Amino acid sequence: MSTALFWHRRDLRIHDNAGLYKALEQSSKVIPVFIFDRTILDLLPKNDQRVLFIHQELNKMKQAYRSLGSDMVVLYGDPKVDIPNLAFKYNANAVYTNRDYEPNAIARDQLLFEELKAAQIAFIGAKDQVIFEKNEVTKDDGLPYTIYSPYARKWKAKLCADHFKAFQTEKYTERLHQFETEALITLEKMGFEPHQFQSFPQNTTPSAIIKKYHEQRDLPAVLGTSRLSLHLRFGTISIRALAKEALALNEKYLNELIWRDFYQMILFHFPHTVSNAFKAPYDRIVWENDEMQFNAWCEGKTGYPMVDAGMRELNETGFMHNRVRMVVASFLTKHLLIDWRWGERYFAEKLLDFELASNIGGWQWAAGCGCDAAPYFRVFNPEAQQKKFDPKFEYIQKWIPEFGTPTYPKPIVDHRMARERVLDRFKTALQP
Repeated sequence: MSTALFWHRRDLRIHDNAGLYKALEQSSKVIPVFIFDRTILDLLPKNDQRVLFIHQELNKMKQAYRSLGSDMVVLYGDPKVDIPNLAFKYNANAVYTNRDYEPNAIARDQLLFEELKAAQIAFIGAKDQVIFEKNEVTKDDGLPYTIYSPYARKWKAKLCADHFKAFQTEKYTERLHQFETEALITLEKMGFEPHQFQSFPQNTTPSAIIKKYHEQRDLPAVLGTSRLSLHLRFGTISIRALAKEALALNEKYLNELIWRDFYQMILFHFPHTVSNAFKAPYDRIVWENDEMQFNAWCEGKTGYPMVDAGMRELNETGFMHNRVRMVVASFLTKHLLIDWRWGERYFAEKLLDFELASNIGGWQWAAGCGCDAAPYFRVFNPEAQQKKFDPKFEYIQKWIPEFGTPTYPKPIVDHRMARERVLDRFKTALQP
């Protein structure tokens, strides 16, 4: 008889869960586990909606496991301590989980691997949150791609039906440990508020929206995006199922999923990008970092309506339309000459769908210092973006009720001056 823990992390579902399937297939008895990591949670604001979302999904999962005669152990603590303790408690031979590609997660998992190995307990990972990971899509010489377009071509060339095949965990659910454990820990016990600001999007695939994605994806006033990023982030939807649907419905949408794989691969191979520019010379840029202008940006009071509408949408809902994210990020880094890391941290705090790899990749793309073929002199004009993508001011008026009145602020920076300044500043920093 072999007993295993399955450690849920960013995979909050039972069906089509690669690591859970592997645990069930290879073990006689499996105990599902989730740990609210207090080394992360204790740094978050107490009304953080992502914690509320996770709690909501865990409640559903506990009910689902209980319907199968099993349950899920949920703790609030430190996984580096709790995982070995649980393995000893249940006399487990192995701990299974799905791989995480962020530097801190890799370091944590390496520590756990060594500790469990010393106790003769296997620590086994699986690929679940991406279609291709690590070195699965590389250049012909084996080196990682650093430009998206050739990566995407190779990604598509390697794709086959097996990459969409669902892991049928239902085949082995009789191997789930038949037990009942304590009720789910409350948000209040962890110091969080249970109040929900707005309803979370559904994790059902909106096929009609995906079909028209290439036509509507850049129009922030239209519901033209799937709103599934939150569910991809926490694994309440399978990337395999979504990619299969995207391949059938809309290649443009599939390309966005490939971007997600690309940024996960970049972070894995280039972990320095968490705190430094992908292209080292860009760390020489002298930023203005004006705190008053940064606060105006945060509050959506820059006098540039496309920027302000985006920031107000973010602050109120935890979401921001993708086209607007690019405009907002470009404005902070290029118009205000504020360090991209300031914006990346603000998004990390506010975005419900915050994912380290994509957030860093997007911000460095906007600042021109990332793994992108376009040079630094791409500077979005917020007014031109508004005329093109929100010509009737529908999105802007939704989020800025005082737009067009004397109470709406004047622009805090002149576009022409800002463009000339950033081009000169970057050119100076990048001189040999």
